[in-house]
Amino acid sequence: MSVKFLPILLLFTSVTIFCQAQSAQEKVRQYRQANETALMDEYRQFLSIPNVSADSVNIRKNAAFILQMMKQRGIAALLLDGPTPGITPAVFGEVKVPGATKTIIFYAHYDGQPVNPKQWAEGLQPFVPVFITAPAEQGGEIITTYKSGDAIDPSWRLSGRGSADDKAGVMTILNAYDALVKTKMAPAVNVKFFFEGEEEVGSTHLGEIFAKHKDKLTSDLWVIADGPRHVSGKRVVQFGVRGDVNMSLTVYGAKRPLHSGNYGNWAPNPAMRLVTLLASMKDGKDHVLIKGFYDDVVPLTASEKEALVKIPNVEASLKQELGIAQPDGNGTPFVELLMIPTLNINGIQSANVGAMAGNIIPTKAEAVLDLRLVRGNDTDRQISRVRDHIQAQGYHIIDHEPTDAERQQYPKLIKISHGHGYNAQRTPMDLPIAQKVIAAVQTTSPDPIVLSPSAGGSLPLYLFDTVLHVPVVSVPVVNYDNNQHAENENMKVQYLWEGIEIMAAIMQLK
Repeated sequence: MSVKFLPILLLFTSVTIFCQAQSAQEKVRQYRQANETALMDEYRQFLSIPNVSADSVNIRKNAAFILQMMKQRGIAALLLDGPTPGITPAVFGEVKVPGATKTIIFYAHYDGQPVNPKQWAEGLQPFVPVFITAPAEQGGEIITTYKSGDAIDPSWRLSGRGSADDKAGVMTILNAYDALVKTKMAPAVNVKFFFEGEEEVGSTHLGEIFAKHKDKLTSDLWVIADGPRHVSGKRVVQFGVRGDVNMSLTVYGAKRPLHSGNYGNWAPNPAMRLVTLLASMKDGKDHVLIKGFYDDVVPLTASEKEALVKIPNVEASLKQELGIAQPDGNGTPFVELLMIPTLNINGIQSANVGAMAGNIIPTKAEAVLDLRLVRGNDTDRQISRVRDHIQAQGYHIIDHEPTDAERQQYPKLIKISHGHGYNAQRTPMDLPIAQKVIAAVQTTSPDPIVLSPSAGGSLPLYLFDTVLHVPVVSVPVVNYDNNQHAENENMKVQYLWEGIEIMAAIMQLK
């Protein structure tokens, strides 16, 4: 063939692939439109099952529901456990496609964060999914007239715990596969399904499940359906996540609460000591002062830096929406701040405030720190650095309630404990199979998709590297303002429908 005809051939091939993708996408969309009622009825039933991680009885009901969803779609499914007795199982399924040369495992998690129903907006309940016209914080109202079979407005939100994080991942993955089968478009890859039940408590046993079932979990790539799309609404492919670990701090004062007039200026105030200690951890420019905190960060590659530059700038709209005059970060762009480790105060408390406030010196003050890690950081090293900093401020560290002897011996006592943490993970953006995922997701949108070297949030994706030695990318499907982990969690209906199309496109990558 003449070289001069090569560009024409490439253009023709690209157009052909695009047209084929659009045709497949249209078939998936038509299937969804014809089955919206059934899809939404099933999803609302799924959301009605409480899924708080610590509620083992209901968690297993969720696993059983997913098993049933898979069996109804002709997917051979089973529960995967680990060596530890009684752990929450993962739900696994597999579909072998004749002629397929690649295998992709699709991941989502079915457990959710704890709920306080009293904090939810009037009329909304965590496990009673209802449609609302807009987020509750924006004055959204419940669609009280909706009944099964009515038209569903794609601009509505579906309210309920897990509606976005992360039962939406389960729903879109399974229905994407079902849409391909029902429209007689087989996936182009072997498809495996892995739905975890412990993600919200740190995926404590995920590593042992991986190790025990390595033979079942062989693949070329994992696709993670978790987290939100970009704030702009554009579709996104993420190539990593930050690591995460929590530290609990308790500073002690007198053994009983004291009158603030009678004992003020004499009795140590643990609340004052704690806030002073926390303030010593950052300077006025939001830079963490803990020695070595940033030392082992692996720099971004040239391609990762280039991807950051192309991410839409949404800071102005976020400031307006969230009521922030001046963000932290000392002027560093938002997307760049997501690529560095953080030290955050999740919560702090001591005695009472408001109507219950009393003129006392409290007996103790408590705080929970959230350390987000990036590639190169290690959870144990970061924890040690924080402990060393606290010790340098004159504190004696214990891991239990102080004894009388310890109270007499040490002027400044602090109890420190930490949760089960995990390190960050990042997949090279130029991997051939990762590039194919990018191309597949791009076929579902006329707008350029967002490519992010790492999400700001955390998942234990390092296990995919260390145990399974398989690359992993994240393809979020939910709206950024979904209130995950908080009251009034919601999922935008249109994004749910688009999520099905996105997952179906990935299942058809060549």
